[in-house]
Amino acid sequence: MFTDIRRKDRILENELAYRLLESGEYGFLAMEGVNGYGYGIPISYVLNDDKCIYFHCAPEGYKLECLRQNPKVCFSVVGETRVIPGQFTTAYESAIAFGTIHMDLPVEERMLALRLLAKKYCSGFEVVGEKYIAGSFKRTNVLRLDIEHISGKCKRIK
Repeated sequence: MFTDIRRKDRILENELAYRLLESGEYGFLAMEGVNGYGYGIPISYVLNDDKCIYFHCAPEGYKLECLRQNPKVCFSVVGETRVIPGQFTTAYESAIAFGTIHMDLPVEERMLALRLLAKKYCSGFEVVGEKYIAGSFKRTNVLRLDIEHISGKCKRIK
């Protein structure tokens, strides 16, 4: 169902692709737009147990309209890059996760996801984060991407 990477010499092993997903600061969520065009957005996220990715968002908007129409998406993260002008190339690493988005998550799972996001992005501020989560919980939606396939690609240059 998923296309293999053409350049076998550039495959980033699955374990390293998961580690890149874990450590990335943000990624791009790509989906089918309700207007027939592709729709991709930069978004913060957190990987949970190498099984799923959580995102938080507003309770309504175009992204949710698109996902209700077609919940199958891909999510990509780019790690370190280094342009090497004299060689006309770029060293890079990237990971792409394919899967299905789930909305309308139970309260307990939404709280877990928001705590994981706070821990990732606001480490050391968990106590304040709990207050922030409590204050914004009713106006915050959480999406879960269940990972069905992952691939990674890299070009290492010394």
